[in-house]
This record gives sequence, C-alpha cells and structure tokens, in this order.
Amino acid sequence: MKRIFAALLFFSVVTLAQSISINRIDPPNWWVGMKHNKIQLMLYGNNLNNVSARFDDSKIKVTKVHKIKNTSYAFIDIEIPNNLTPKDYRLILRKGKEESSFTFPILKREDAANRFKGFTQTDVIYLIMPDRFANGDVTNDSVAGYSDNMQKIHGQGRAGGDLQGVINKLDYLKNLGITTTWLTPVIENNTFRSYHGYAATDFYKVDPRLGTNALYKKYVQESHIRGMKVVLDHVANHLSDDHPWFKNLPTEDWLNGTLEKHLNANHHKMVFSDIHADSATIKHVEQGWFVRSMPDINQRNPFVQNYITQNTIWWMEFAGIDGIREDTYPYSDQKYMARWAKAVKDEFPTTNIVGEVWTGDSDLLSTYQQNNHFRKINSNLPAVTDFALRDVLIGLAEGRSGTYQVYNVIAKDYLYADPTQLVTFADNHDVPRVAYFAKSNLKKEKLVYDILLTTRGIPQLFYGSEIGLVGTNDDGTLRMPFPGGFPNDKRDAFTEAGRDKNENELFNHIKELLFLRKTHPALATGTLTQFPPANDVYVYFRTLGSEKIMVVINNSKSKQEANFTSMSNMVSPKNILLNLRTNEKTKLSVESKLPIDEESSSIYKVMD
Repeated sequence: MKRIFAALLFFSVVTLAQSISINRIDPPNWWVGMKHNKIQLMLYGNNLNNVSARFDDSKIKVTKVHKIKNTSYAFIDIEIPNNLTPKDYRLILRKGKEESSFTFPILKREDAANRFKGFTQTDVIYLIMPDRFANGDVTNDSVAGYSDNMQKIHGQGRAGGDLQGVINKLDYLKNLGITTTWLTPVIENNTFRSYHGYAATDFYKVDPRLGTNALYKKYVQESHIRGMKVVLDHVANHLSDDHPWFKNLPTEDWLNGTLEKHLNANHHKMVFSDIHADSATIKHVEQGWFVRSMPDINQRNPFVQNYITQNTIWWMEFAGIDGIREDTYPYSDQKYMARWAKAVKDEFPTTNIVGEVWTGDSDLLSTYQQNNHFRKINSNLPAVTDFALRDVLIGLAEGRSGTYQVYNVIAKDYLYADPTQLVTFADNHDVPRVAYFAKSNLKKEKLVYDILLTTRGIPQLFYGSEIGLVGTNDDGTLRMPFPGGFPNDKRDAFTEAGRDKNENELFNHIKELLFLRKTHPALATGTLTQFPPANDVYVYFRTLGSEKIMVVINNSKSKQEANFTSMSNMVSPKNILLNLRTNEKTKLSVESKLPIDEESSSIYKVMD
C-alpha cells in the first residue's frame, strides 16, 4: 500500500511539474493599424516546449511557434490584421490535453496629431537625470523589493527625483525656452548604482522609484500640452547582470559570451571606417562587454533583434514619444542597428534618432550618420552627437584653446551627409560641466553658450548648467541634485529669488539666447557662413531668406576690433547693425571695423 501511495505521489508531482503556464508576455500588448503588424511574442512561464498556439479569434494568425531548448520561454510569431477590432484577446497554448491561456490586449492607436514630431534645429533639448532633478513624490523614494548597495556612497546613491518632479518643472523649462526634454532611461534598474538608468532589469517597466508606465505617459502628454517634445533614451547594447535573463538565459547565445568568458569592449570607434581593420578588432568593439556588470546583448540572435526592435516601437507608440537618443551606439552590431533604425523610421516617419558616438574626431564621427560616402553600411541614423564641437567648446572654457579650433571643427562639416542634424552640446551626464572647466568664469561660460546656441545643429543643455552648477569630474557628483528640487533643500534655484547673482546672470543670458533663437529663425535654421578668426575674434552669419544675423565672438582677454573688410559678401558700410540684445543701431565705419569688449559676444541683425 505504501508503494502504491508513493507511486501515486510521484505521478502527481510529475504531472504538476509538466503543467504549462504563462507568467508574462513581451510585448505586453500591440496595436491595430501598425506597419509593424507581424510581431514575435516572447512568453515566460513553465514547460513551454512543444506547445501549439492559437488565439480565441482566428483573425489573429499564429504563423510560427519556434522550438528552443529552454522550457521557461517560448517565441511565437503572430500577424495582426488591420481590420481587427481592438480589445483583449486570449492567447491559448496547448500541450497534449492541457491548455493554458493569457490575455493579450490589442489596442486602438491614439491620434498622432501631437505625437512623433521628431526634433530639429528649431529645438533646444534639455537633458535630465530624473533621480537628480526634482522629487515630486516622496512616497516612492523607497520601494519594497528595490534596493541599491551604493546608497551610502557619496554621489552614487539615489537622490529621490522622479517623473512627477519632472512634470512639476515643465513650466520652468518652457519659461526658460526649452522645447524638448530628454530623460536618461527610466526603465527598471533594480541593481547597484541604479540612479542613472543604463542597466535595465525590465525593458517594459518604469522603475517604481521614478513612477509608473502611466505616469511616464502623462509626462509625455503634459509636455505635448505645453508644445514641448520628448526624447526617449534607449539602450540596445547591454543590460544589467541582475536582469532575470542573466540568471536564466532564453537561449544559450542570448548574450555575447558568459560571465566567465567574454570579450571586454575596446573603444576603437574608427574600426568601422578603417579599410585596414582586422575583423577581430571589430568583434571586440561590437561584442565586448561594456563593463562586467552590464553584459553585452547578442544582437545577431534573431530573437534578440525582434525583442529590441519591438520594445523600441512599443515605447514610442505607448507614450507618443517624439524621438530617440540611442546609447553607446558604436558598441552595438552595426548591421542590426541599421535595420533597427530603418524599422523605427518606417513606423514613425516624422521622428528623429540621434546616436551617441563618443569621439571628438569629425572624420570618424561623420561615418556613423546615414548616407555617409565612406562607410559600406548605411546606418539609417539621421543624427549623431557632436563630441567634436563639444571638445573645442570645453577647450575654450578652460582657456587652453580658442575660437580658431571652433572654426576648424565646423570647417569639417563637409564630412557629414547633413551637419544640421548634429546634436551639439558642451556638457552632459558623462562629462564634467562647463562651469567646472571654466572654473566658474562667467564670461567663458557665456561665450560657450553664445556659440552653442547660435551655430548649426540641434543644441542640448544639461540640467542645472543654466545656473552654472559646477560639480566635479566624478560621474556621481557631476550629476548633482538640482538645488530646490528636493525636500529640505536650503534654497530653490528654480526661482529667481533662490539663485545668487551669478546664477541669475547666466540663467538670464541663456534664456535671452533661447528667446533670440525662437524669434529670429535664422539663428536656428539659417545657412551658416563663417570666417577665419583673427586675434581670437570669430565672426559668422546665419541667413534665412531676407533675415541675416551676424554673431561676433571675442574670446581674447583684451578689447578688439572685428574687421569686416574681407566679409564684403555678407556686410558692408551701407548696412545698419541692430544689436539684438540692446536694440542699439550701429552703422559700420568706412574702415568696416567694429569694437567688441574682451571675452564677450554681440549678436546683430544686418539691415539695409
């Protein structure tokens, strides 16, 4: 009798162990009317091998159930017809006589009138690290199940900023003149040094310490109500070693290597345009782990490719995002990323994508932009980050270089298929701030922003730099909390009263520049004509239709005279110069010279 009971117990356990179940589906839903209507569902659960699949409505076609070794996952290809009624559907799995089902919503697309606008030269992007910007909801500062062992290390712990804090400050940004916000990744980072967002543990979920998916969508909607745009910071290259996948890989080749055996990424970004490069060197760039704690995703795996592409499209459609900033672009598989960018642009033709390419060499940087003549692969990437201009602007701030270096970088714009699509900046979350390099020399800081906000490209500002936050050269402390964004802050630098004299002077200077960009379209989108600097005086013009704006930069430590004798095609003594800051009118002398104070700039409208 005991043997029979033991046998029955064993049979019961085996039967239970073989039960199929679905715990999760990625993506969690899709939409009717998408160009990308053939999608691949990734199922998480138990005993998912050798299953058949169907929906409770035969209009949704299951075109393939893929066979993989890991029984915790299943990959199922489906096709969604454009005439399908939006509602919740049931995906039904069958294995032998057993069935299991899971709800899969297929939604109606929202009105696209205020969505997917892209970003252009008319915009000014404001980069925010949400955790360090403003705390709008103290109740999510600590969330059960989410911890960070870096919390007590100076500069490396979470400050408590969140999405509600960003929403609360949108009016501040609009008043400043910002048109577009870019948040560092907000998806779940349940790992160490979690505040920065670049080590995902769930690609479909906002980190609860920042808010919820619904709140993220509200942030986008609130931005659109104010006529502002939103850029998604997307990471296709790597994830956290605390991601559930890392503990149970869907396929053996889901990552590039293993914890014990993998390549370490090198930073030779020139290899893709180097006609003499060895394939092993290229492999190290594309397949090396960025750091040990952020494993490299194998983008040659077709399941991974589908996952990343669908995840990007899902966030765009779910929230109505206007554009994308793609992190660590050169370290990804270049062939796949070209297909990824094309898929995103095909689905959202009006959007824009900027790839982060960290190199100060224009000749190398230019090869990552789409339609470049020196690269075998067309990246389909409209925009790239202009680290070349950033480097010379910082040289100017430090006093180790001058305006000729700025002129020289811009003179290399012939290398780019479209230099107007360069995202220009002087500082961001990965490099020390302008004020740090300028040693809080306000004149130098102003000159940097004078150039940044009046030259070609799509300018980006880093949160807090408009008030001259200094920080250090350490990542954790250069990403310092914005004063006034957090409970118990001693002052509120979001307000004029909470800023000191120098902070207000820089804030008002940048605000004025942004106002001039908006009211004088030539400053944002006009044709750029520049002249070689003399005595560290740099003159350039922006021309759009009948509007011509002249910018004069004097980076020298003495008063100079800008000499226009060689600029007769652009300006002559018959012209009247209207100073756009003071509204004063000046007629050039017969000698075509104009005095300009040391370490200062002037912006004129050239009038007949």
